[in-house]
Amino acid sequence: MKNIVLRVLSYILVAVVAACTTLLLCRVDGTGKLEQLQNLVTNRFIGEAEEKELEDAAAKAMVSALGDRWSHYQTKEEYLQYLEIMSNSYVGVGITIQVREDGTGCDVQQVTAGGPAEEAGVCTGDVITHVDGQSIAGMDTAEIGNLVRGEENTTVELTVLREGNAMTLKVTRRRLETEVATAQMLEDKIGLVTIANFDERCAEETIAAIEELCNQGATALVFDVRNNPGGYKREMVEVLDYLLPEGALFRTVDYRGREDVDTSDASCLDIPMAVVVNLHSYSAAEFFAAALDEYDAAVIVGEKTFGKGYFQNTYRLSDGSAVTLSVGKYFTPKGNSLAGVGLTPDVEHIVDEETAALIAAGLVTPEEDPQIIAAVNALKNGKNP
Repeated sequence: MKNIVLRVLSYILVAVVAACTTLLLCRVDGTGKLEQLQNLVTNRFIGEAEEKELEDAAAKAMVSALGDRWSHYQTKEEYLQYLEIMSNSYVGVGITIQVREDGTGCDVQQVTAGGPAEEAGVCTGDVITHVDGQSIAGMDTAEIGNLVRGEENTTVELTVLREGNAMTLKVTRRRLETEVATAQMLEDKIGLVTIANFDERCAEETIAAIEELCNQGATALVFDVRNNPGGYKREMVEVLDYLLPEGALFRTVDYRGREDVDTSDASCLDIPMAVVVNLHSYSAAEFFAAALDEYDAAVIVGEKTFGKGYFQNTYRLSDGSAVTLSVGKYFTPKGNSLAGVGLTPDVEHIVDEETAALIAAGLVTPEEDPQIIAAVNALKNGKNP
């Protein structure tokens, strides 16, 4: 009996020692779950682990878990691209291309006036076949663009075919500004102002476009903010201040509950106006139209807008990456939220998907654009509120 007891005790002792050993082996340093997990992967993972890739993946997953489509993480490279987009400028050569159907290269559809490609002799209608001596046969637009783009003040060699003759042109990349607002006079002295976004220079170019049309004798204006993704509040407010009389223009409430109200002075533009919107009019584009609507200053034409009612701040992190977080809510001058609701047009005019795609690509002239025509007719028929 004594031997049986000793044997059982020995088994228990071995089990306890094994358990303690296991606990010691599984102990993880770090005060929080994420720190513990990082230590585990760094110190115990048998394969190779790139710290930067791990951090980027973890950060992206953390922000994604918020379930907010407007909050997102950006790597250092993505953040630099974001800054370039928001500045309405880019480093490049100044050409618009389309890949040929036979895959032999790409056609130059447009050359930016005064840009480096034009200065180097690139012409509309040229066919690019090589970039820095590398054939682009079979490549898509993104792949070709990556070859053409590069750092500012560096050069790229483009081999082009023109009327069957091949030539190589050396082009110096430089920073180019993209056009934000354009002006065009339509029939019956109705001016069209197309606003691509509300990022840098929007107010400057939009007001300049308005004044250009007014100097040409415009008696009414149509603002096209379809497919406009929004942008900076300050740019939108400056345009509204130019257009509207004294009063509230825009309201925000941040995560602390603090309200901020932007106001307009007494000067305004007193002519009939219309704003054309669609499902892809977001954020500042929606609130621009809503403010004009609430002041009875413009008739809204087109399709119901998306309804983006939150605003975001972008925070740069120590390694050059950044996180964009929704930190507050937008409200119209009268205090209405458009979040999840959108703005309903006074004159609804919906186009089919094919037409919408052509409009977004800039392949429909205002004279052929059903929604622009509807806006012009609304102004001509006196439907301005």
